[in-house]
Amino acid sequence: MIGRRLLIWLALFLAVAGPAHADDAVVAKDVVKVKIENFTFNPAEITVKPGTTVTFENADDIPHSVVEKDAKFRSKPLDTGENFTMTFKDEGVVTYFCGFHPHMTGKVIVKP
Repeated sequence: MIGRRLLIWLALFLAVAGPAHADDAVVAKDVVKVKIENFTFNPAEITVKPGTTVTFENADDIPHSVVEKDAKFRSKPLDTGENFTMTFKDEGVVTYFCGFHPHMTGKVIVKP
């Protein structure tokens, strides 16, 4: 009896929910890492596709931050081992620097 109720419930659910489409699927995006070490962003320049998430990881023993040159984003101060993630959705070139050490610079090129 329980099996029959489950089948009825499933049939009703599918009738209400409608068919699944590939467009509805959640697709995992790429994740790219940039390591902050020896007062540099490594690699200093990366090229990614739109929708890619970039993780900046501080491997130095002093705080750093990641700041977009036009202040569109800014991380909190990152202590050793802490991360900051940013998803780059729009095509273009994004330049950034360390808010504590402006000579540290990097670039994300976003293109299909």
